[in-house]
Amino acid sequence: MIRLPRLYAILDASCFSDSQLLFSTAEEFFAGGVTLMQYRNKSGYAGEMLEQARELKRRLGDEAKLIMNDRADICLAAGFDGVHVGQEDLSPESARKVVGATLWLGVSTHNPEQIKEAEKTSANYIAIGPVFSTSSKANPDPVVGLEGVRQARVLTRKPLVAIGGINRANCRSVIEAGADSVAVISDLMREPRKSAEDFFRILG
Repeated sequence: MIRLPRLYAILDASCFSDSQLLFSTAEEFFAGGVTLMQYRNKSGYAGEMLEQARELKRRLGDEAKLIMNDRADICLAAGFDGVHVGQEDLSPESARKVVGATLWLGVSTHNPEQIKEAEKTSANYIAIGPVFSTSSKANPDPVVGLEGVRQARVLTRKPLVAIGGINRANCRSVIEAGADSVAVISDLMREPRKSAEDFFRILG
């Protein structure tokens, strides 16, 4: 069973005006104590994604765990530590065949049925969300709320990541509801290092 840090930072390429800002933000996250980051690029082409992923790996080395969103092939090619798949992406077991037995595999879930299915897979952790309303997705799934996190905790023994609308004001309540880790995008963007440090101070 893997052990997740309290904070799981999401580097969403759509939040950055250029690659250099993406890279410098990742370095600021790390300076603020972040050791688990997911690189997400929903609109880039494969060559750009691989280039950015390799540069993230070059800059952060083995000090931080890097998770690739969706693309198991790019995860391998960039030397990342794992892949995260959604309900519309490669199935967890198909992703596992690509990345092998040792890399981390995460899977997104949005309701009890999906959690039960994910529990049966070889996924190392399960994400549940959106916990609160979020602007990071064009067509988000229905909000699950803190009760959804509590329900997820009952349904799985795997480490649980909560995602969706989580910020410094509500993150503690999400951990108290049963999540092992909170995934954050927007509330880390301004002053990334200070924001990360704030989260760790609040999360304890």
